[in-house]
Amino acid sequence: MDFETTLTRLRGRIDPVLRCGGGLLWAFPLAGCSGVQSALDPAGGDAWDLYWLTIVMTVGATLIFVFVTALLLYAVFAPPERRAWLGTRRTIVYGGLAFPIVTLSLLLPYGLIVMRDVDAPQPGALQIEVIGEQYWWRVRYPAEGEQAEFSTANELVIPIGRPITVSVTAADVIHSFWIPNFGGKIDMIPGRINRFNFTAERPGIYRGICAEFCGAQHARMAFDVMALEPAEFDAWRRTQAQPAPEPAIPFLARGRDLFRSGGCGSCHVVRGTEANGQLGPDLTHVGSRRTIGAGQFPNNVGTLAGWIANVQQIKPGAKMPSYGSLTGEDLRAIAGYLESLK
Repeated sequence: MDFETTLTRLRGRIDPVLRCGGGLLWAFPLAGCSGVQSALDPAGGDAWDLYWLTIVMTVGATLIFVFVTALLLYAVFAPPERRAWLGTRRTIVYGGLAFPIVTLSLLLPYGLIVMRDVDAPQPGALQIEVIGEQYWWRVRYPAEGEQAEFSTANELVIPIGRPITVSVTAADVIHSFWIPNFGGKIDMIPGRINRFNFTAERPGIYRGICAEFCGAQHARMAFDVMALEPAEFDAWRRTQAQPAPEPAIPFLARGRDLFRSGGCGSCHVVRGTEANGQLGPDLTHVGSRRTIGAGQFPNNVGTLAGWIANVQQIKPGAKMPSYGSLTGEDLRAIAGYLESLK
C-alpha cells in the first residue's frame, strides 16, 4: 500500500470524527444554557463570577486544543519539506514551553481571584439551616427580630437582593447541597456545619439537588428555591410561623382525626396540634409547598393520597412506611386535610 493511499484512508476516517466533534462542541453548550437547574443560567452575583470563569477557562482550553490539533494535522498531512521546522529547537521552546506557561500564568491567577471572592459571607445575611437526610431536606428559619422560628421541608424561600447564608449539615450520610443557578456545591457532613453564601438577583423558581451519592434514592432528592420580592417573602414568613389552620369542613376534620389515630404525629409535627414528631418533615403548612417527595410530584390531593398509600413503591428505602391498608375514602380525607394546611 503506497503513502498516498494511506493518507486517503486516514482522511476518510478523520473527517467524520471532526464533523461529529464539531457538532458536539456546539451541542454541549446549548444543552444546558437556561432553565431552573442550569449553571449556565446565573441568577446571582457569585454564579455570574463562576459563569465567566467557566467561559474564560473554556475559551483558553479551546484555543490550546485548536492550536495543538492544527500542529498535529499539519505534521500528518503537510509535505515533508514543509514540516521540517516542527522539529527545531525554536518550535519546542516557543510552542512547548513559552505558550503553555504564558497561558496558564494568565488563567491561574484569574481563577484564584474568582474563587477567593465567591461564597464570601456578607453582613445582614438571612440565616437558613438545612439538614440533608435520606432522602429529603429539613429546612429551618431561626428567629430574627420579631419573626418567629419555624421549620419546613424540601423548599427554600428567599428574598431577592439580600445576602443568604445557608448552614448545612447531614443527619445520616454525606450529602451535597447544590443550587446550580446560584453557585457551586458544598458538602453536608454529619457532625460538621458548612456554610454556603449567595444572593439572588432575580425572582423565580429554581431547583436544587443532592450532588453526592447518598443511597438508593439519591436521584430523587431535590428541592425548590423560590426567590421572591422582599415584601412577598415577609408575608410568606409570617404565614409559615403561624400554627396550622383548623379544618374548615367536617370532611377535613375527619382527615385530621385519622391523621391523629394513625400515629402520623409520632413522626411529623403539625404546630398547633398534639402532633410533635421529629423524624419526618414538618407538615404544618405542607399544603403550601409546590411539590412532595423531595421534588418528585406536584402537591395536590391525588399525589398526597398516592404517596401515603404507596411510598415504598414510589421511593423504596424512604423511612416512611406505606399505608396501603387505608380505604380510598380515608386516604382522600387525610390527603385533603394535609392539602388544606396552607
